[in-house]
Amino acid sequence: MSSARQIITYEQLHSLWLRWQAMSPRPPLDRWLKQHAAGWRRHQGEPMPMAVSDAMIQAVRYMQLACALEAVQRQGANIDWMTWDDTWQPDDSDQLSRNNFWYWIHQRCEGRWRVPQDWNSGSRKQCFIDFQERAMSNPLSPEWMLWHGLRPQWLPLLQQRAERSRWSDMDLQRFVEQQSARPPLWLRINTSESPETILPQLLDAGIQADIRNGTLCAQGGNGLQQSEPYKAGKVEIQDLASQQLSNMVAARKGDKVWDCCAGAGGKTLAIASRMEQKGVVVATDLHQFKLDELKRRAKRASYLNIRTFTWDAEAPLRLPAEVARQQGFDWVLIDAPCTASGTWRRNADARWRFDASDSAEMEALQQKILNNACAAVRKGGHMVYATCSWQLSENEEAVATFLANHPEFALESQQMVGAPQQDADCMFVAKMTRMA
Repeated sequence: MSSARQIITYEQLHSLWLRWQAMSPRPPLDRWLKQHAAGWRRHQGEPMPMAVSDAMIQAVRYMQLACALEAVQRQGANIDWMTWDDTWQPDDSDQLSRNNFWYWIHQRCEGRWRVPQDWNSGSRKQCFIDFQERAMSNPLSPEWMLWHGLRPQWLPLLQQRAERSRWSDMDLQRFVEQQSARPPLWLRINTSESPETILPQLLDAGIQADIRNGTLCAQGGNGLQQSEPYKAGKVEIQDLASQQLSNMVAARKGDKVWDCCAGAGGKTLAIASRMEQKGVVVATDLHQFKLDELKRRAKRASYLNIRTFTWDAEAPLRLPAEVARQQGFDWVLIDAPCTASGTWRRNADARWRFDASDSAEMEALQQKILNNACAAVRKGGHMVYATCSWQLSENEEAVATFLANHPEFALESQQMVGAPQQDADCMFVAKMTRMA
């Protein structure tokens, strides 16, 4: 495609934006964009340019910033941002005109988009420059948070996380700055081959890949899922933080493992890969369609010791016969449903669903899962609890509440993994042992 054809217009972007905004309930943007790509090809006669989907993601990421810049343009810079943020709602971005909204997003991400010829930005460019200078000269200020696509009201929660995890001020700044960009696509190797052996195969397939600290990752190029290493089951897509979580389940061949909230099975496959087809991994989830995907992935990777069935967490699990004979699993992994604040880099729209009611609902569900899953751990066995959230209330505080109600368990360790130290999502993981 020529560079001229890659330049897109505000009108194209806004038309797509309004279609997504009109959905009720509004689906996750990345999933909707994939589904919408076929319709784009039918109507435009060509594949959806990557620049279009990138623009949509940037618009979601910086929609509050666009509203803030418009407020400065109209009211001046002397705004109490904490008070302003208390009343701001994501739907407020709908009040901005097409050109105003996309101009602010355009400036923030330096997109290659065509500005309408009949529109004059006037003093907006200087307004943007002044706001940027104020934000960048005052790290951890409300304007700095807005610049990186985060609500100022979230700063106290992030500071609590920094204090608990002993992040330095620079660590906290790095974490916030990371929210402005997607991490690479991290890959886990399923075979005995080394990253150095797999890397040339990915490069030959047209994938932009490299090795970082001994782990493969991809940044673009041709589609990974059409490459021979992926189709042959040599590599799986799994974020670096998730890989570290999987490693906390130190299952050996012959062990009995239960992955309670398995989803599509990234961690299930990682655990099974170390068990040499010995023992069993039971993978459950509320949704059968996710387990169907897990079964496809397990077949591609030739793992024969994985069993799947649905579990709704409303009651303790009925143990399979071989697990009941040893009075429980050796390992139980709970990668619990959560507010997903640790995945905002990949799922930009998830941040606007993050509020007190969302958190309270998830915290109640997490305790229910913990209480109904713990009975399946044998004496001397281990339970690993994890979330992809950085909130204390979903993590250390959730573990403390569980342990207070279950003195038969003892905490071995708990920590955050991934960002800010690594270019990845961030996850919390706690390891507990059943003592009695």
